Amino acid sequence: MRPLDPRLLRRARDARRYVLLTAALGGLTAALVVAQAMLLARALAPVVEGTAAWGDVAGVIGWLALVVAARALAVGLQERWAHRAANRTIADLRGQVLRHAVALGPRRDGEGPALATLVTRGLDALEPYFVRYLPQLVLAATVTPATLAVVLGLDWIAAATIAFTLPLVPVFMWLVGVATQTYAQRRLVVLQRLGDQVLDLLAGLPTLRAFGRERGPAERVRALGEAHARATMSTLRVAFLSGMVLELLTTLSVALVAVGVGFRLVHGDLDLLTGLTVLVLAPEVFAPVRQVGTHFHASSDGVAAAEQAFDLLERPTPPSGTLAAPDLRTTSVALSGVGVVAPGRGALAPAGLDLDVRPGSVVALAGPNGVGKTTAALVVLGLLTPDQGRVVLQPAGAPPVDLADVDRTSWWAQTAWVPQRPTLLPGSLAAAVAADREVAPDARARAARLTGLDEVVAAREDGWSHVLGHGGAGLSLGERQRVALTRALLGDEQLVVLDEPSAHLDHDGAAVVHRVVDELRRQGRTVLLVAHRRELLATADVVVTVGASATEPAREEGRDD
Repeated sequence: MRPLDPRLLRRARDARRYVLLTAALGGLTAALVVAQAMLLARALAPVVEGTAAWGDVAGVIGWLALVVAARALAVGLQERWAHRAANRTIADLRGQVLRHAVALGPRRDGEGPALATLVTRGLDALEPYFVRYLPQLVLAATVTPATLAVVLGLDWIAAATIAFTLPLVPVFMWLVGVATQTYAQRRLVVLQRLGDQVLDLLAGLPTLRAFGRERGPAERVRALGEAHARATMSTLRVAFLSGMVLELLTTLSVALVAVGVGFRLVHGDLDLLTGLTVLVLAPEVFAPVRQVGTHFHASSDGVAAAEQAFDLLERPTPPSGTLAAPDLRTTSVALSGVGVVAPGRGALAPAGLDLDVRPGSVVALAGPNGVGKTTAALVVLGLLTPDQGRVVLQPAGAPPVDLADVDRTSWWAQTAWVPQRPTLLPGSLAAAVAADREVAPDARARAARLTGLDEVVAAREDGWSHVLGHGGAGLSLGERQRVALTRALLGDEQLVVLDEPSAHLDHDGAAVVHRVVDELRRQGRTVLLVAHRRELLATADVVVTVGASATEPAREEGRDD
C-alpha cells in the first residue's frame, strides 16, 4: 500500500472527506508554526539583546499565546476527526469485504477463519494509520515546504543545509520501512493462522471432548501463539530501531543548522532575530517527516491488512442475472453436462453431471467422498458458477431460463439449505427455528418432534427461550443439525437442499432424516439430498451417481423400493 493509496479514497467516502479536512488543517498548522516561530523570536531577541524589557514585549507574548492555543485546538480537532474517520472507514471497508466475499461464493482465497481475522483484528489495525500516520503525511506535505520556504527567505545558508540533509530522512525511512513491511506481513499471516487454528478448535471442541482429545491441539495453538509473539516483537524491535535512527539523523541535521547559525552570530554575519527564527523553524521542518517514519511502523499492520482487503475487493464477482426466478412449484431444475474445477486438484468434481430435479420430487446425490456432491448442490443453489455445462430452469408452459440470468435474491427466496455445519445466529431457540417468520406453536412442536429437537428443548430449563451464542454455541453439532432441519420444515421455500443431514446426528440420525424427507414430500416440496447412507438414498425418488473427472454423464437410477 502506497503512502496514500488511491484505492482507499475510491472505496471509502469518509476517508476522502477526512483527507480534505486534514489537508485544510495542515495548511492552517503550517501558518501557525511559522507565526509561532516569528513571534517567539520577536519576544526573545529584544530581551536578550537588552534593547527591551519583558513588559515591552507583552503584546507579542499575548499574540504568541493565542497562536499556541490555536495550534493546540487544531491538533485536538485533528485527533477527534481522525478517530471518527478511522472508525467509519474501517466499518465501511469491513462491510465491503464481507459483501464482496459473499458475492464471490464459497470458494475464494481468504475463506473462513482467515477472512474473519482480516475483517476484525486485521482492519482494526488501520486506526493508527488514520490517527497518526496520515495526518503526519499531510503535515509533511504542507508544514515542511512552508517552513523551508520561510527559512530560505531568512537565511539561504541554513536553508541549503536543511535541503541537503532533509532527503536523508526519507531514504533511511524507506530502507527501514522495507524490512518493517516484511515483518508486518509475516505477523498478519501468523495471526490469521492462529485464528484459523483456534476457530477450528472451538468449532470441533464438542467432538474432541466426546473422544477425550480436547487437550491434543493445545500444544499446536501454544506454538502458534509463541510464533505470533515472536513476529510481533520483531516488528516492534525494527520499529524502535528505526525510530532511534530517525531521531539521531534529524538531531544531527538540526545541530548542523544550529552550528552554522551560531558561528555567523558570533562573527556578526547574522542578526539575533533571524537566527532565533531559523533555530525555532529548523526542528519544525524535520518534525513531520520524522513522525511519518515513526508512525508508519505503528500502522504497518493495518496497511498489510488493507492490501489484503483491496486484493479481495478487486476480484471480479460472478455475474448476476436480472430476471425474476420462476415459481419453483411448477418449475424443473436441470443440470446439463455440469463440471466444476476442484481447487488445487486439477480435476472436475463433479464432471459431466446431468440432473433433473422436478417439482415435488426427492432427488439424491450419491458417490464417494471428493466427487463433488456438495459442489453440485452449491451449483443448484446458485452459490457456484459451473466451469462447464449450464443450469436451466424449465417452467411449465413457458420457455426455459438459464439460472445465470436469474436474479439471485429472487432465487434464494425459494430455496432452503441445510449444510453439514449449519450457521445459527445468536438468539433464542425459538428465534433460530422461526428464522424471522411467524410460527404457530403447534406447528413448531410438531416439527420439533419429527427432528428430535423436542428432547433438546426439554433438556433446557428455559426451553424455547434458551439463548444460543455465536454460531450456535451452547449446542452440539448434532443439536444444531436438528435446529436446522426444524427450520427447514417450518419454512415455505419450495426447494430444500439437505447436504449430509445425518453427518452429526447420533444412531437415530437416519430415522430423523427419513421423517423429515417424508414430511417435506407430504408438503409437496422439492428435495435435493446429498447422502452416503443406503437407508437415506432409499427415501429418494431418483438417485444420481456423481463422478469426478468423468467423461460419461452421470446416470440416473430409479428408486429401489
